[in-house]
Amino acid sequence: MSARAEPELRDIPGPSALGGGWRRALELLYLIAVTEFRRTYFGTVFGYLWSVARPLLLFGVLLAVFTQVFRLGSEVPQYPVLLLFNIVLISFFQEATGAAVTSLVAQEGMVRKTQFPRLVIPLSVVLTSLFNLGLNLVVVFVFVLAFGVTPVWTWLLLPLVLVALIVLTIAVSMIVSSLFPRFRDMAIIWTVASTVLFYASPVLYPIEKVPGGLRDLFLLNPIAPLLELARKWVIDPGAPGPLEVVGSAWALLLPLAIYVGICALAVWLFNREAPRIAEAL
Repeated sequence: MSARAEPELRDIPGPSALGGGWRRALELLYLIAVTEFRRTYFGTVFGYLWSVARPLLLFGVLLAVFTQVFRLGSEVPQYPVLLLFNIVLISFFQEATGAAVTSLVAQEGMVRKTQFPRLVIPLSVVLTSLFNLGLNLVVVFVFVLAFGVTPVWTWLLLPLVLVALIVLTIAVSMIVSSLFPRFRDMAIIWTVASTVLFYASPVLYPIEKVPGGLRDLFLLNPIAPLLELARKWVIDPGAPGPLEVVGSAWALLLPLAIYVGICALAVWLFNREAPRIAEAL
């Protein structure tokens, strides 16, 4: 009699980024994001007002420093509302990406579920931060009108900036969240990188105040052109836009290429890491 053949052992990959399909993923995304948003402020004294209070407190401190100490405010039209607007936008990016780093590990129980779509977890973090951004933008526009900024038709273009910022935030969140289960240093690395991005973005200052050579370096940051467009379209129509600052459309191709590269890397990396995440945990 011939010996019985041993069964061949094969690696069985885990669920993909969208295991179970788009419809199921979208339903889970909304459910998790809303639940997390409510849980964050449940039982607090001021509830959802904390989402507005945090950027306002930072705004108050920075406004005092840059108007009373460095006197930058007197040189920039509508500096108080520009500072508040920039803080709200960059805070959304930092809050979402910072929370996304450990999001897959924090939801280990769900990640180990069969066919649970991994991508839902970092996306739910971004969506939760997006709820906060919506509340904060209401406050921003109250300040904008209170400081006498005249509404113009370019306000209608603001959603283009927001969509671009949201896409970039999702892409970075996908990258850092997919790397953290295997490389735990990512949490510290991204904390430092996020702080660097804050000061290397035109949040506290307009980009034209930066010296020429350093300005070209700062404009490689994909967030910088977005903040400058938001400033020109909403706060100060007379401000130079990214194109005027760099001098030509060709100079903007590099930050655009970096933006597209980050998005492409996020899709490739997350799809590669998604089936391995449960093993890394």
